Amino acid sequence: MITFPNAKINIGLNIIEKRNDGYHSIESVFYPIGLCDALEVIENNEAGNERIVFTSSGIEIPGNANDNLCWFAYHLVATDYHLPNVKVHLHKNIPIGAGLGGGSADAAFFIRLLNDKFELGISWGEMHNYARQLGSDCSFFISNKPAFAEGRGDQYESMKLDLSNYFIALVYPNIHINTAKAYSGVIPKPPTRSLENNILNLPIEQWENFIHNDFEDSIFPQFPEIKKIKEQLYLSGAVYAAMSGSGSSVYGIFKKQTNLKNSFQNCFVYESSKL
Repeated sequence: MITFPNAKINIGLNIIEKRNDGYHSIESVFYPIGLCDALEVIENNEAGNERIVFTSSGIEIPGNANDNLCWFAYHLVATDYHLPNVKVHLHKNIPIGAGLGGGSADAAFFIRLLNDKFELGISWGEMHNYARQLGSDCSFFISNKPAFAEGRGDQYESMKLDLSNYFIALVYPNIHINTAKAYSGVIPKPPTRSLENNILNLPIEQWENFIHNDFEDSIFPQFPEIKKIKEQLYLSGAVYAAMSGSGSSVYGIFKKQTNLKNSFQNCFVYESSKL
């Protein structure tokens, strides 16, 4: 059985405060996009004691196979449900360390895949709970619908945000941003206006003036080439452009289909037919 975990973008990201547990409280809007990995699981009937055999192709995944979130997700579910030995193959297409949630999506979709493949009968609430244990934004990909995120980025409220009439161009400049280092350069502050209300009540043409990713304040001075990508997306006609998450990918939302690959020849570029 195969599934296609998709990426997400952050529309706005306010870093509100440093928490006592060492994390930061944020607010952001997560929006799923069509950039996908491919994830397959089959039952492993070959002799051996390995519960899960993990392989990958496409973009190279750093670390060992048992460092992958899918490996942890399997063993987490297996503590409560009977699972056979499996082979898992991940074809990685979503850039790593790009602020797109690719690893979290793989883990969440894998939980859903195990549930469907082996008819485990796991409830949506249980799947969300498993996902939360794997990473702050993992749970978002269980429902995989536009959501207002709070807390560590692990508390979600569904939003009636529909951008299906727009197109997206996403540019990843092959720069890996360390999330912990990115947070260390930010001064937390309460937002002056509600991000949720701004997005729902303002026309998208006004987002540029009111919706901001706080990570840009520290990342852009360190990596001016990322700032330049955002500027170039606006010059190419984007109605809104921003860095996603802690970067380094930058996206633009357009009213018309784009063809920007020649403009960013040394970067990974994803362009959608529709959002």
